[in-house]
Amino acid sequence: MSANLKGAALMVAAMAGFAVEDMLLKTASKTVPVGLILIIFGGLGTVWFAILAKSRGDRLFSRDLLHPVVGAKAVAEICGRLFFTLSLALAPLSTVSALLQASPLVVVAGAALFFGERVGWRRWSAIAVGFVGVLIVLRPGVDVSWGALAALAGMLGFALRDLATRGAPKSLSNMVLGVYGFLALVPTGAILLAFTGGAGVPPGSALGLIAVASVVGTAAYYALTAAMRLGEVAVVTPFRYTRLVFALILAALIFGERPDLMTLLGSAVIVGSGVYTLLRSRRATQKAAAQEA
Repeated sequence: MSANLKGAALMVAAMAGFAVEDMLLKTASKTVPVGLILIIFGGLGTVWFAILAKSRGDRLFSRDLLHPVVGAKAVAEICGRLFFTLSLALAPLSTVSALLQASPLVVVAGAALFFGERVGWRRWSAIAVGFVGVLIVLRPGVDVSWGALAALAGMLGFALRDLATRGAPKSLSNMVLGVYGFLALVPTGAILLAFTGGAGVPPGSALGLIAVASVVGTAAYYALTAAMRLGEVAVVTPFRYTRLVFALILAALIFGERPDLMTLLGSAVIVGSGVYTLLRSRRATQKAAAQEA
């Protein structure tokens, strides 16, 4: 099996894991306040990532953690996870997952704006088309919901987190950054609980769901990292969009959701634009490498 094929398989496995994580957290949100979910999920995620980081020999404490970009990443992680978890509690899983697929488009646009990466008119056009797909899913002025808006805010938070990760000191591994990203969720959940109430011991079944979600999510993140390191980025990255396929299947089987035509159409536009943007990015990278050779 080639490295690219192994990378693609790992990416698909990672996306399946993230979809299962979303399903478990959405189920738990029916009986557990979002603030409490963030505290438990953040605490468990911190432990799992710390174990992974130590197994790799990474240092958990470093002066580089004081870098401003690391702080920006933590804020983006908080915003992304907070609004995304809220959206899971308020909106259909299919809608939330569809809007999340716009994140790579925002990352490409942000890389051009903040890091000076060259993005041609074709990719800018694809990004614009992708945002049209977002509007199709949201349907502003027709059927927009607070849950969908929370999903949009969560997607933007995750995209900014990915951009901040690019600018973080190279001495900090993804696992170490994951430790502090999840750790920041604990006080965030506590603050949210202070405003919304609902603190208490969650039902055992819900606690089990959150615990399993943290394990599955950590394993998925590890598979994602392995996929990006093993295969060519331009080949492996498009398989991120399989997350939507898994989410739609779980939404139908577990929650009985039946996405309407507009949601499916908007999802197709977002995914198509994202795949095209990634393919154009690959061509641009190859062209630049050929010119330097």
